[in-house]
Amino acid sequence: MKLQLNILKNLFTIHRLPQNHEIPSQVYKSQFYSISKTDDELSIVCNSTTRLNSEKSETGWSCIKVEGPLDFSLTGILAKISTVLAEAEISIFTISTFDTDYILVKSEKLPVAKEALLAYGYNFNL
Repeated sequence: MKLQLNILKNLFTIHRLPQNHEIPSQVYKSQFYSISKTDDELSIVCNSTTRLNSEKSETGWSCIKVEGPLDFSLTGILAKISTVLAEAEISIFTISTFDTDYILVKSEKLPVAKEALLAYGYNFNL
């Protein structure tokens, strides 16, 4: 099964903050954000226009959304997409939600990522 993909319009930044750091309130103003907290760190992905005072950050990411909702019984969706992108030598950062998956790639690699996924049979929404 080939799924529909969509490229989100904004650029994104991946931030790392100390594990016990409070979540900055400006994150919630971002149209898209993801927050993950572990025993080791607090990671936040948000629009690049949202400025955070993080200890480390990676800027310049584009986001490919797998159109959902996806049923939990489906298997291998992220594995197949990540394999196609790995074969094209494209590093990824993924986010999974209840309904779908998001694959972030460095913006300069987006055209190659799109070309590789199209060649594999994925379709992109306009």
